[in-house]
Amino acid sequence: MHTDRERCVRAVQSKDERFDGWFFTAVLTTGIYCRPSCPVVPPKPENMVFHPSAAACQQAGFRACKRCRPDASPGSPAWNARADSVARAMRLIQDGVVDREGVAGLAGRLGYSARQIERQLRAELGAGPLALARAQRAQTARLLIETTGLPMAETAFASGFASVRSFNDTVQQVFALSPTELRERAARAGARRGHGERTPVPGVTALRLPFRSPLTPDNLFGHLVATGVPGVEEWRDGAYRRTLTLPYGHGTVSLAPRPGHVACRLSLTDPRDLTVAISACRRLLDLDADPVAVDGELAADPELAPLVDKAPGRRVPRTVDAAEFAVRAVLGQQVSTAAARTHASRLVTAHGLPVDDPDGGLTHLFPTPEALAGLDPETLAFPRSRRRTLTGLVRALASGDLRLGPGSDWDEARARLSALPGLGPWSVESIAMRALGDPDAFLPTDLGVRKAAAHLGLPATPAALTARASAWRPWRAYATQYLWATGDHPINRLPA
Repeated sequence: MHTDRERCVRAVQSKDERFDGWFFTAVLTTGIYCRPSCPVVPPKPENMVFHPSAAACQQAGFRACKRCRPDASPGSPAWNARADSVARAMRLIQDGVVDREGVAGLAGRLGYSARQIERQLRAELGAGPLALARAQRAQTARLLIETTGLPMAETAFASGFASVRSFNDTVQQVFALSPTELRERAARAGARRGHGERTPVPGVTALRLPFRSPLTPDNLFGHLVATGVPGVEEWRDGAYRRTLTLPYGHGTVSLAPRPGHVACRLSLTDPRDLTVAISACRRLLDLDADPVAVDGELAADPELAPLVDKAPGRRVPRTVDAAEFAVRAVLGQQVSTAAARTHASRLVTAHGLPVDDPDGGLTHLFPTPEALAGLDPETLAFPRSRRRTLTGLVRALASGDLRLGPGSDWDEARARLSALPGLGPWSVESIAMRALGDPDAFLPTDLGVRKAAAHLGLPATPAALTARASAWRPWRAYATQYLWATGDHPINRLPA
């Protein structure tokens, strides 16, 4: 979009929040870059230049605006709606792969050479993988500086920087403030808002997760809570809470819907996991979606239009761990929601790693495929055919023959899942929708979808319904949320 100058200028002049994250505005006269909705007086059009990413702005020598904080804008929805190499690379960079494995590791996961990935990212985003990862490290550093009491040296390494010097130089360049000045400025701002002196809780990071409005939280949080695994997930004090398995350790997160943002509290055993944890939470709640574009397409269908008008901005409840959801999808085959939770709870109690949660009732991490690889199928209290399905899936995940995650190729993952015994279209599409994040995944055989189709007068057979749903592409996963919402089920209600 950044190449459409006239459209970008109009968005900036109208301070349109819907375009935050789609492009960034750099101002030639001030050397500052902003999000389109920046509250300051818009610059003259001749002084604006537009970039596709914060990293491209930084590479061009611009520093972040202190008013609108463009580095904290919602991510581009393009990366969640596409499955090409650039989108997969961006999802992996957001997941911290470059910081942990370098550009070579990123390229290896995508099946390309490092040079090809560099060229593709520069062509579309104006910056290579190192610059994009650096911009993300800067944002993580700012969060840690402003919301925790970590010493600056610990903050530097927790943000992914290799040295304190590079940390200081990057923060100064991006924010035009030293790390100490950034922390002092945040403390003064908190005092002006009546928060008094900040008293950071050790190991806890509190932040706001922005999103594009509108957002209907009912089905989003309702689905996560209604299908939640006891000990791994819970609803407490108006927030969804769960445990997280992370690259350097583990943690717990609390997520609560608020006007204009989702309140997030992260408790991590290792602060280096902050970037990955934030990315996982945004992915879980589908916060980088563009609801205006999605709802505009779905509302063009006369059968869906009343549902969209009634509660616009529905998101697809996803997952923090693709392998975990794949296992849970098998446990939920042909059983009720309550039975699926019971099966998952038994698996967690037997094979999950215990954790301490002084703030609630979280007791375990969901077991990894490696932890489940040696389970005895005879101990599983469900049919023999599903035991074979579960053990086959776990072996494929543990061995690396099946890789599910932010960088997965959706078509390849579907093919590998379909090749496993016992994984039919419902399971494969459920995993594609919630674990892989494919916005066009569709479940024509799902009981809730079929009931909704009958209620709305849509075709009853899966083949006919799939043909009818072609008008909803590429947003059939979102259409599914609106169809499910026609039923009276706890997944559609925000818990009390």
